[in-house]
Amino acid sequence: MKYWAVLLTKEGIFLFQIHIKNVLFILLGAAIFSFGLVHFNMQHNLGEGGFTGITLLLYFLWDFDPAISNIILNVPMFLIGWRFLGRITFIYSIIGTAAVSLFLSVFQIKPFAIHLESDMTLVALFAGIFIGVGLGIIFRYGGTTGGVDIIARLANKYIGWNIGKTMFLFDFIIIITSVFAILDLKQGMYTLVTVYIGARVIDFIQEGAYSAKGATIISNQSEEIAATILQRMDRGVTVLEGRGSYSGEKRDVLYCVVARNEIVRLKNIIESIDPHAFVAVSTVHDVAGEGFTLDENKNPI
Repeated sequence: MKYWAVLLTKEGIFLFQIHIKNVLFILLGAAIFSFGLVHFNMQHNLGEGGFTGITLLLYFLWDFDPAISNIILNVPMFLIGWRFLGRITFIYSIIGTAAVSLFLSVFQIKPFAIHLESDMTLVALFAGIFIGVGLGIIFRYGGTTGGVDIIARLANKYIGWNIGKTMFLFDFIIIITSVFAILDLKQGMYTLVTVYIGARVIDFIQEGAYSAKGATIISNQSEEIAATILQRMDRGVTVLEGRGSYSGEKRDVLYCVVARNEIVRLKNIIESIDPHAFVAVSTVHDVAGEGFTLDENKNPI
């Protein structure tokens, strides 16, 4: 379902479509992110990178409500950098930031008591998972939580700094500041574990929970290999035209994507037909289409 939204700017009035599905998932991601922040980071004195780390620092030092500081810190960033986000991403980011503040307020009203002080490894693990899953969902459905993302884009445009480098540097500064200001060395080290786990979970969600294997095959028996794969595995094969750079010989190059548990079967088929075939196998992230997310009638699986 889609709705038309209106954005008023100095350049005029812009109309664009907002997907309700994206908004709902951004709200879900904000809820998961906020739950982890309240019940693991705030309850067990763990910091975080980015603007989230600043909100936690303000909370630990002066008991300043993260829900309020999140809005105070991010609104100026949106006003400065909205041009770099794109109109739809800008709206989704506003929704995501507002939702994070809302859920932070809700979860602080009556938080669950999760007593894991004796096992900070579990605290760091679950904090990273909740933050990573929440942010990963928000990013996957077109939103951001503002803050460092906007600063990184501005630095890239006007200073030429790499976006990833800027975000890492900012996170590093916030974590080090937190260690010197309020956290002890042990808490700082657990914070680094949380940030690392969160980053890996974000990558996992961004790249897709469903990964597969892609095989590039070069063989003199390419037609027979392609026909056998189609017949025995019911997998499609794309035939590309290739030419050897040394020999100048033209030869068909096959490309086939299979599920992870099918790669051994695929290699066995290739070896049985041409033991000397060249096969390069790579990991494929976020597979969509017939045989993976659609059936033979093009209906979602």
